[in-house]
Amino acid sequence: MDPQTLRAGNAGTEPLVKNAETPPSTFEIAIFLCTYNGRLFLKDQIDSIIAQTYENWTIYISDDGSTDGTLELLKHYQALVDTQRIQILCGPRKGFAENFMSLIRNTEISADFFSFCDQDDIWFHNKLEKSVAQLQSLPTHLPALYCSRTRLVDAHQKVLGLSSHFKKSPSFQNALIQSLAGANTMLLNNAARTILSKVPHYTHVVAHDWLAYLLTTGCGGTVIYDSEPTLDYRQHEANVIGVNTGLKEQLTRATKLIDGRFKQWSDSHIEILELLERELTPAHRQVFNDFKQGRQGSLFKRLYLFKRAGVYRQTLGSNIGLFLAVLLGKI
Repeated sequence: MDPQTLRAGNAGTEPLVKNAETPPSTFEIAIFLCTYNGRLFLKDQIDSIIAQTYENWTIYISDDGSTDGTLELLKHYQALVDTQRIQILCGPRKGFAENFMSLIRNTEISADFFSFCDQDDIWFHNKLEKSVAQLQSLPTHLPALYCSRTRLVDAHQKVLGLSSHFKKSPSFQNALIQSLAGANTMLLNNAARTILSKVPHYTHVVAHDWLAYLLTTGCGGTVIYDSEPTLDYRQHEANVIGVNTGLKEQLTRATKLIDGRFKQWSDSHIEILELLERELTPAHRQVFNDFKQGRQGSLFKRLYLFKRAGVYRQTLGSNIGLFLAVLLGKI
């Protein structure tokens, strides 16, 4: 394994998915691609999937009502490649997170692994192969998730740099406070997908990638964070979510910790975790209860319970923002 890869979780001792020596191409991958008026950059993304060194994949595309020719482009590729390998579905039209959740909950889609895919990225040719290699030997009864950094490019594919490099280990204590990596880098095993699919339709999902990180760690699974990028992540005006590498972006994220928005996100996550609390490990159930109670009461109580819960963010600056948010009761 890459020495810069960070692991967290409980691997267990149950039988493996398949023998570790089994060629990775024997595993089936379902690629979840959500589109909305993405024709401008979509061709590059689909071409990068077709060019993958790992070939056993099917793309499930959920379109959220595009009007810019996206569907025509998708149907062209469907005819060019295979109508079974590229399947087009109608999205719920409730935003990007609910669009992805509609694919996660779709019981007609089955596979060994599941990969989230954005409409405007460009995958490195070995993205799927590398991702599967990290997860294929882990046990099937526990959720597992692989994610990585990204290489940032502009609308013309000029390299701008890399996304933030997080050095602290992934964990439930971190997931309660922060999302570790973008969904566009993630590969989930079947157990992780199953846990996510249990999230009720009526709950509000802040972001599907953050929720995947939260539930995978909370349920005793394994999260592997790779410091090496696996795709080009375009930065352009139409991005739904950008990155926080610049000072301005980091200040914006820090502001959200204390302006009330983060508290709303915590409310949404707490609602979901309460509904799925039986799925959490006993230790993480205690952490979760400390986190919930730590949001209420006196300053001393907040500081004590948050310290006992052990919650943390990935950088010094963001941990200072977290401390201020705790002081102000904004968590």
